[in-house]
Amino acid sequence: MVLLTERDRIRQSLAELVERYGNTRSSLLPILQDIQRQHYHISEYAMQVVADLLGIHPVEVFAVVSFYSFLDFKPKGRFIIRVCRTMCCHMQGKDRVARQLETDLGIEFGQTTPDGRFTLEWANCIGMCDLGPALLVNDRVYTQVTPNEVHHIIEECRKVFGAHALQNQEV
Repeated sequence: MVLLTERDRIRQSLAELVERYGNTRSSLLPILQDIQRQHYHISEYAMQVVADLLGIHPVEVFAVVSFYSFLDFKPKGRFIIRVCRTMCCHMQGKDRVARQLETDLGIEFGQTTPDGRFTLEWANCIGMCDLGPALLVNDRVYTQVTPNEVHHIIEECRKVFGAHALQNQEV
């Protein structure tokens, strides 16, 4: 019986993504987005394997990962909370919302909680200027957020994480 190493498993997983999205340069971004979604970051090894599988230079993969703010080299939390920092959201109270997030999570913007559940980041604009302050939790948009609603948003994430953890324990 042959046991796969961690690198073998990663390579196999990435090969499956390439099979799903195609092995052309235009498949690079969807593949990287999928890796980010599954692993909460894109490792150097993953970038190298993707480059090999697509037949492109690793620098091209690195350039794409470093260009897009939603892709990252270092691990992020299961829930990435991005607060809009435009002038519109600023005028509607984003600083109070940001302070409440930092207080409730015990971290500052640019950090991840020690348990790996939450990462706080700024977003330049999420397109909800008329409904600010706005924030994005992974792919879900929250508008007209108040400091009091921050508690509910975080609790909602914790419940989802708890249900996800219980599901994984049963497998």
